[in-house]
Amino acid sequence: QVQLVESGGGLVQAGDSLRLSCVVSGRTLSNYRMGWFRQAPGKEREFVAAISWIGGNRIYADSVKGRFTISRDTAKNMVYLEMNSLKPEDTAVYYCAGRSPTRSEYEYWGQGTQVTVSS
Repeated sequence: QVQLVESGGGLVQAGDSLRLSCVVSGRTLSNYRMGWFRQAPGKEREFVAAISWIGGNRIYADSVKGRFTISRDTAKNMVYLEMNSLKPEDTAVYYCAGRSPTRSEYEYWGQGTQVTVSS
């Protein structure tokens, strides 16, 4: 079992930066895929970014490419999402998620952290 706890959300202005953190606990994450998703009011949850625990290969949604950076600290069991040049359309609840290499769907989810970007 894997537990995920996000933090770092808040209210910022357009153009500001914010860093989200996700503490990972419960088991060794060798070869896991860790991701960030978000869900805006009235919309479906959408993929933001993902990183492989081993190797650090990253992928991003087109909407955040060049503005957001996902990273992980394997020594601290942390996953981060650095968000720059924030836009009002980035407003959402952001979720940290993880999946084992044998799964195609993310199986572990955090409780979410609210990010609100004012114009």
